[in-house]
Amino acid sequence: MATERIQTIKRHLAGSQASGTQNNGPEKCIPKNRHTVLKWNGWGYKDSKFYVDDKTRKICFVGDRYPIGNQVLPLFKSWVETTLGVDLDVRHHSQPEISDKDLPDPIINEDFMTELNTTHISFTTDGQDRLFRAHGHTMKEIFILRESRFDRIPDLVVWPVCHEEVVKMVNMAYRHDVVIIPFGGGTSVSGALECPADERRMIVSLDTSQMNKIIWVDKENLLAHIEAGIIGEDLDKKLAEYGLCTGHEPDSYEFSSLGGWVATRASGMKKNVYGNIEDMVVHIKMVTSLGVLEKNCNVPRISCGPDIHHFILGSEGTLGVITEVTLKVHPIPECKKYGSVIFPSFEPGVKCLREITRQRLKPASIRLMDNEQFVFGQALKPEAASLVTTLMDRVKKFYVTKVKGFDVQKMCVATLLFEGTKEDVEALEKKIYNIALKFGGISAGEENGLRGYMLTFVIAYIRDLGLDYGVVAESFETSVPWNRVIDLCRNVKDRIRREVENHGIRLPPLITCRVTQTYDAGACVYFYFAFNYSGVPDPVHCYEEIESAARDEIIATGGSISHHHGVGKVRKRWLEKTISSVGLDMLRAIKQEVDPKNNFANGNLMIP
Repeated sequence: MATERIQTIKRHLAGSQASGTQNNGPEKCIPKNRHTVLKWNGWGYKDSKFYVDDKTRKICFVGDRYPIGNQVLPLFKSWVETTLGVDLDVRHHSQPEISDKDLPDPIINEDFMTELNTTHISFTTDGQDRLFRAHGHTMKEIFILRESRFDRIPDLVVWPVCHEEVVKMVNMAYRHDVVIIPFGGGTSVSGALECPADERRMIVSLDTSQMNKIIWVDKENLLAHIEAGIIGEDLDKKLAEYGLCTGHEPDSYEFSSLGGWVATRASGMKKNVYGNIEDMVVHIKMVTSLGVLEKNCNVPRISCGPDIHHFILGSEGTLGVITEVTLKVHPIPECKKYGSVIFPSFEPGVKCLREITRQRLKPASIRLMDNEQFVFGQALKPEAASLVTTLMDRVKKFYVTKVKGFDVQKMCVATLLFEGTKEDVEALEKKIYNIALKFGGISAGEENGLRGYMLTFVIAYIRDLGLDYGVVAESFETSVPWNRVIDLCRNVKDRIRREVENHGIRLPPLITCRVTQTYDAGACVYFYFAFNYSGVPDPVHCYEEIESAARDEIIATGGSISHHHGVGKVRKRWLEKTISSVGLDMLRAIKQEVDPKNNFANGNLMIP
């Protein structure tokens, strides 16, 4: 025990004294020049995508990063054609990669650059690096990349390697009146990374990706102090060397950063066991224009007036740069098991999830998909490995539909993930499946649960395929009390259908939802919405108007502005109604005090 403690202290001191070095960081999934590995105009890795074979018109997923990779999806073609009216003979090609000469010229603050050149901080004005950090992943931003141009992009990208270099950068920006927009993983779906078009000062994208070290691990208190630029997948790989994990797995886990999680109040798929990011954080260090904001101790709880962590959590880059975070960490569970349950319809599934929560049973993840999403998931099944597999699938379908009488147009599925000791997992499984039986549920096996969990990471790639064939698609989420979950899902779907008709969209849209996180008082609901924009002159504007109407309906039904995506610029119009005019004035007062020159002028949160 004493030896471990000494080693912890040594790691802490080494991290503090040599925080500019890279030798104790993990092997990174994403390189410094991200556009060499990631798509410049879509989601994820360049070598991973849904692909339509030119000859057979069959759809497959190429690449070997995911279990679905390099396999034909025999049912997906029919689903795409039938559900979205897609003609696979008509492809909408993206524009070629935008060349540097077609990008806005950088605005250069000469005094700032003179001082920057006296430091050892890495920087570039390369056009592709600037463009990559000019956007997140809203449908509008991706559509612009494919067909248009951004009016404004960062003028400079910098890569600090430690907290001290961020302090230098922010002090320089303050002195020379330069704007800083922090950039973590770039996975924002709220427009948070877009540069304000009317900003005439020099804009610096401060990329935290090189701040990717675990500074120290304290196994006795189960804490880890970590630089905020580390990507989620890299973080868990490095913690695994200590037999530990964070347990935080958002859908963007492969690409999003620790600092981004804090800045947006993120939530992960396994929050039932490990909590949301605000439950995991013990200490945060943030560099502001006036200095460093942090508490003086790493303690589990402190009563010291309003919690300054809650000024930082959800601040979306408007107050400063998050540089280091102390997180609670956990031993890697000895047992991990997937499961699934099918229900005759969505409503009994919701009631089952409510009862599981009421009894305070906590599978690591439990998510309920509606019928449309269930059918979509079936369409993504790869070709059967053998005749036996095909026959077994037919037997299962016969049992569910003919013997049990489930209607294939109403049935839905819940996917489960259990983590813990073998004994705890077995006991929890038994209790949950017994509850499911009371609501008409039938166990659908471990394979379906595993496949459902895996699809979470590949579903984002489908939007790129859709855009190739004239379909726009996006997801949005909310949180809502239990007694309004069913009404909210129904009302939002109905509102979208009416808006689609009012906007003259000829073909029926895809509207689907799922319950993704559960709480004592309510749940998070995700909606997926897609439509074929054939004949629609401005599909981006059309989509934005329909989603705005859907958000109005969400709030009218008792839902929230957002559960974990944040506000950014996309949801600014609902912020005052959400937190009251007094609440908004409080946020603005903090902004004015902490950032008097508005150096963090990304325009998020209705905060100038």
